[in-house]
Amino acid sequence: MGYAVAAVAAAAGHEVTLLTGPVALAPPAGCEVVRFVSVDDLKQALAVRFGDCDVLVMAAAVGDFRPERRVEGKIPRSGGPVTLQLVPTEDLLAGLAGGKRAGQVVVAFAVEDPPLERAEARARAELAAKGADLVVVNTPAAMGAEESDACILSPRGTAVPWGRRGKQQLAEEIVKLLGDGT
Repeated sequence: MGYAVAAVAAAAGHEVTLLTGPVALAPPAGCEVVRFVSVDDLKQALAVRFGDCDVLVMAAAVGDFRPERRVEGKIPRSGGPVTLQLVPTEDLLAGLAGGKRAGQVVVAFAVEDPPLERAEARARAELAAKGADLVVVNTPAAMGAEESDACILSPRGTAVPWGRRGKQQLAEEIVKLLGDGT
């Protein structure tokens, strides 16, 4: 989804920096590309760039959880079962909210389980908690899919109602809203 938004924004003439994890996608033409692997890498990239950007679109999280501890080297199978303890990662978008300047726009994404009314209510809470200007809400079915059911919410209400859209069409809706001043 982030690649689709970056491509649409670049095609519309915007200066785009794409922060991307390790994926097998070719970056869109006209974008500066900054690669990262971990939550810490992304945090550092955001710290360097957030203050200077006019719009931040956080289309995906690195991961909501990480292993509690790292093990160097290979874990031998002969050692028996392994229990993996996961701990929550830092919410980078929430951490940026305090540093948002006047006129800067933040677009969040929320993946929420149906029913859609509950998904929307949770996303509205996230919109407020993270200081975002828009939140794109979709369900887990969107992950890895070319199209999904989604809506876009703003603090003033529903900016784009629920509907089934492809990534390209949803990206166009997002960039259009940003051009309309949110």
